[in-house]
Amino acid sequence: MNILVLCTGNSCRSQLAEGYLRKFAGDKANIYSAGIETHGVNPRAIATMKEDGIDISKHTSNYADEYANIDFDYIITVCDNAKEACPVFPSKAKKFHFNFPDPAKATGTEEEIIAQFRAVREMIKDYTQNFVKENLTH
Repeated sequence: MNILVLCTGNSCRSQLAEGYLRKFAGDKANIYSAGIETHGVNPRAIATMKEDGIDISKHTSNYADEYANIDFDYIITVCDNAKEACPVFPSKAKKFHFNFPDPAKATGTEEEIIAQFRAVREMIKDYTQNFVKENLTH
């Protein structure tokens, strides 16, 4: 099984989803994440995941077309922009979409911004846990 998570900049939401999918899918799937642009992995995303015991500090920010030769079983878009601008992958992949808020756009005090990251992390954690339960338990 190959799963690709797509977002705009592959810096935050797709990185969180990749981290959780790796945890919940274990050896049932190869997990990739990419963007239609690359913005580097957001340091707050790394810190927020570390709070939940997942290390994404070695993740890289990748362009979607880097994975054009991989036959994906599932493609998950985690923001509307990526869904609309997503490169076409000629494959049998089942496509899933959920528009998570972008914590990288959060404003306010540092604590308010971190709270947004934590809230989105929890949404993505629930989504990915359910995704694995519903799609990879065969």
